[in-house]
Amino acid sequence: MSLHYKHNPNQTTLAIHSTENSFGFAFRKDNNIESDNFFLRKVENDLCNNLVVDFNQFMPKDDLQNVNKISVSIGPANFNSSRLVVVLARTISQQINCSLSSFSSFEIISKRIASKNNILKSESFWIYKKLKRKGFIAGKYRVFASKKQDENISISEIIVPKFFEELNNTEPQFEAYYDDKKDLTELLNLSNNNLLRTKINSWEKVLPLYPLSPTN
Repeated sequence: MSLHYKHNPNQTTLAIHSTENSFGFAFRKDNNIESDNFFLRKVENDLCNNLVVDFNQFMPKDDLQNVNKISVSIGPANFNSSRLVVVLARTISQQINCSLSSFSSFEIISKRIASKNNILKSESFWIYKKLKRKGFIAGKYRVFASKKQDENISISEIIVPKFFEELNNTEPQFEAYYDDKKDLTELLNLSNNNLLRTKINSWEKVLPLYPLSPTN
């Protein structure tokens, strides 16, 4: 079944993002990077209430009607914040009838890591986060387009982040590191570029990424 989303001459892209310690929102009007606007906050105990209040202040109802694309990070991140930002993104997408695309937090930072470490076309690499107790959360990525300019690098997520007891492979491995504003900017970029690809989902199909079950 094909999805039919609204078309609005005043197009706005909305990004919703969280990591272990922070969450944020950003929007971009008419795919103009100079219009980017950001909100960032550290994760606190009362995130459930703060998230909605902060979002309503960041984007009033009248502005929300101009949103025609939403992108959200689905983790791995803080369990509670991942769940809440995905619920928020799904709810907005359903209510205003716009597309919702989702990306792992490792995929969002993969372009920056590839650029910094001079990963070339067709090369694969891993991004990982070491767990406090035992094991790793790791995902595998490949550069499939590469030029000197960072903005022309494209990355494919080969293995979605998941749990590994050990990382035993010969490919380059890089520890995940976050930059909230850069990550939100990349999430906006991915959302706008995503219209030419196939990773756009209806809101029902977008779920948080939990490499470790919260019940284990």
